[in-house]
Amino acid sequence: MKGGLLVAGTTSDAGKSVVTAGICRWLVRQGVKVAPFKAQNMSLNSFVTREGAEIGRAQAMQAQACRIEPTALMNPVLLKPGGDQSSQVVLLGRPVGEMSARGYHGGRQQRLLGTVLDSLAELRAAYDAVICEGAGSPAEINLRRTDIVNMGIARGARLPVVVVGDIDRGGVFASFFGTVALLSREDQELVAGFLVNKFRGDVSLLEPGLDMLHGLTGRRTYGVLPFRHGLGIDEEDGLRVSLRGAVRESEVSAPVGEDVLRVAVCAVPLMSNFTDVDALAAEPGVVVRFVDRPEELADADLVVVPGTRGTVRALTWLRERGLAKALVRRAAEGRPILGVCGGFQLLGEHIEDDVESRAGHVDGLGLLPVRVRFAREKTLTRPTGEALGERVEGYEIHHGVAEVLAGEPFLDGCRVGQTWGTHWHGSLESDAFRRAFLREVAAAAGRRFVPAPRTSFAALREEQLDRLGDLIEQHADTDALWRLIESGAPRGLPFISPGAPA
Repeated sequence: MKGGLLVAGTTSDAGKSVVTAGICRWLVRQGVKVAPFKAQNMSLNSFVTREGAEIGRAQAMQAQACRIEPTALMNPVLLKPGGDQSSQVVLLGRPVGEMSARGYHGGRQQRLLGTVLDSLAELRAAYDAVICEGAGSPAEINLRRTDIVNMGIARGARLPVVVVGDIDRGGVFASFFGTVALLSREDQELVAGFLVNKFRGDVSLLEPGLDMLHGLTGRRTYGVLPFRHGLGIDEEDGLRVSLRGAVRESEVSAPVGEDVLRVAVCAVPLMSNFTDVDALAAEPGVVVRFVDRPEELADADLVVVPGTRGTVRALTWLRERGLAKALVRRAAEGRPILGVCGGFQLLGEHIEDDVESRAGHVDGLGLLPVRVRFAREKTLTRPTGEALGERVEGYEIHHGVAEVLAGEPFLDGCRVGQTWGTHWHGSLESDAFRRAFLREVAAAAGRRFVPAPRTSFAALREEQLDRLGDLIEQHADTDALWRLIESGAPRGLPFISPGAPA
């Protein structure tokens, strides 16, 4: 096999990321050397590759589905929102500046098409197949002129396209038809067909609609994937829904000890890498929920203040909502708090920020003896170390440079009593360290909680990826997908009126 495919979607969150990962895992199980690709990603959930490049976490997860190391080529353009109007542009793993949406779509984006196509060509030369993920919808007619992630990349690389639709939301047939009908004739020639995602019920009841869709568009449906809980791994962005009160999606098993452990995650603005708590949610007897009210911290055994792209903004938000006072009171009572990256920074004494918020000197919560200065150069590393007597691996993505003045050393940060702080994302994925940390938390909280002795986060992640591969293998027409990847879109696909506006 030598080929490629673009997985587009009728909307954001239609399931493009997980379908792409599922196709990747199915192919690698067939002995195909496969790689993922997303030309442009907008996400606050990112990852650091071994060469020190920052890419979207979804592409790192897809690389794991392919059983290969992620690289910057797999996500050449990453946009990290800093507010409603601007984003940091990360090009081939390195930040190159802040840009408004108008400035980016006004010309910068189109100039990146060459870099994107070169990255894809390099991957295609090294792998048997490259499975590409689109963004949002390919029928964003206001953005088509400068598009480099949907039909722009499909046209540039002559990739066949499958459109994924989330039937759980309703209106999937109208979404499929409308998506194709709003594309130009040249774009429509590459749209081979559809994949229905998150279906509940008897597929036979859906088949008449699929037949009618084929009659209307001349395009087939390549599969109907059933709804499955717990497959939303490494989503691009946790800001797509309100997380207040939400339990992190996982199958919470019965505790090994007599008590459960309750974890409250402060849903701060511009929250980044909220996937850090997935390893906690994977532990039997640990319940993780996102909160935004001070009273919701009262029964929590551990409060996590997560990373954020707006440390000063998050600090203001905590104070306005009364959460800052609740955290200070909690620390004084010796009840566990964990700050990660931006969450660690705001727990310190003060912040000097002339880079991210340009707010200058800002007082922190004063819970840790740490002073933070924002540097223009971003720290992007994959550190290893030891804490609580156990080996730990993680990754760092931050502009803030922390000066630790006192306290007990904890990874790159410190600990005072039961308040802990570190810049290390992903540290809780180190199983022995996570168990040691949870034992400390349980003891401080007075809970008779016992960590499961053999929980392996890496093994659980592999099981999830295999489940995605199973979905494709069992519920998609894999022979037809194989032909599509290898040979491209069928010839003679009909044009659906009205097409893209002039």
